[in-house]
Amino acid sequence: MKVGFVSLGCSKNLIDTEMTIGLFRKNNFEIVNDVEKAEIIIVNTCGFIESAKEEAINTILEMAEYKESGKCKYLIAMGCLVQRYKKELEKTIPEVDLFISIDEYKELWKKIDNLINDNQNKSICCDLEYMDRVISTGDKTAYLKIAEGCSNRCTYCAIPNIRGPYVSRPMEDILEEAKRLSNMGIEELIVIAQDTTRYGEDLYGKSKLSELLKELCRIDGFKWIRFLYAYPECITDELIETVKQNDKICNYFDIPIQHISNQVLKRMNRRSTGKQIEDLIIKIKSKIPDVVLRTSLIVGFPGETQEDFNKLYDFVSKGYFDKLGVFMYSKEDGTPASRLKEQVHHNTKKKRYNQIMSIAKEISNNKLKSYIGNTYDVLIENVTFDNKFYIGRTYMDIPETDGTVIIKNTKDNLLR
Repeated sequence: MKVGFVSLGCSKNLIDTEMTIGLFRKNNFEIVNDVEKAEIIIVNTCGFIESAKEEAINTILEMAEYKESGKCKYLIAMGCLVQRYKKELEKTIPEVDLFISIDEYKELWKKIDNLINDNQNKSICCDLEYMDRVISTGDKTAYLKIAEGCSNRCTYCAIPNIRGPYVSRPMEDILEEAKRLSNMGIEELIVIAQDTTRYGEDLYGKSKLSELLKELCRIDGFKWIRFLYAYPECITDELIETVKQNDKICNYFDIPIQHISNQVLKRMNRRSTGKQIEDLIIKIKSKIPDVVLRTSLIVGFPGETQEDFNKLYDFVSKGYFDKLGVFMYSKEDGTPASRLKEQVHHNTKKKRYNQIMSIAKEISNNKLKSYIGNTYDVLIENVTFDNKFYIGRTYMDIPETDGTVIIKNTKDNLLR
């Protein structure tokens, strides 16, 4: 049978999709990129914030149409949205033949097998394995998940409720998978977790991220190694020095600070103060002059006053960050922040969002102009359909989130 996948949400969710693809492939199913040709459609959902939930539900309903108009016989939904709202989804979207929550991943194949093979147990393999996953991010870039879940307990975040507490993978397993990726020809390795800086605390009693990065640098083949995401309170001098001293590690930090006002940070249950955040950023920039800094912010958090927002706006205006994303606070079921008083009106959130994005755009434009006249290494990932332009990224850009570099295809720069 032919199987098509739709993967929504973050890169960590994408790895779950890749492992599921690998499982189907080991059981001799044909994987297709066109859902119109698929007899089985699987949607791996995101349920992090309201907009992601809406996208997931709309995608499921869109895929359900292929059961009427296409070849699709079975529609399966899995992932974070299912983990949060499985019972409700089963009642409201009967077009889906099987919902699989994250808690059920150990029985994922058994459930699928029972559905499509009518309990005849024709399957060969049944476990999700990192080593068997099918890389879907091209032939040069791959993600490497080093931990599952999160234990930070930020009051706005549903991840601990969805994915559970932080659980690190053993270092030897991670390195074995990394060697496999290198042998496949992967040139850019992106190390990911909900908070990479806490890697190893649960297994080894302290953070082992620096040690892991050094071990990854010893593997032949990788040209770029980067890690996402680094919470400010756990970025140590050792980690900064590791990035500085190892040429393979991109001078790129994604530090989700969320806010700069102490009052808001406290209500968010964040562990850093505004001053600690600013001191850290100044330290990183002083030790690694060509470092690129990305962050994410939340505006309109419950109780955020105009004074709090002004502090955030003024901080962003200093131009510390090369890349910046802003979210309007989303009231999520089951999170402590959803029960806080002084919820901020949507119009106020939108206004503050626009103000931050406006100044961020201005800062970004100025930084981009400063690159003119400089020479950078570019990882070429694609070529336009007419073969006139190459498309790639520098060390300053992560896939799908940051910018791209477009290079005119001439006789002087033909790729071989």
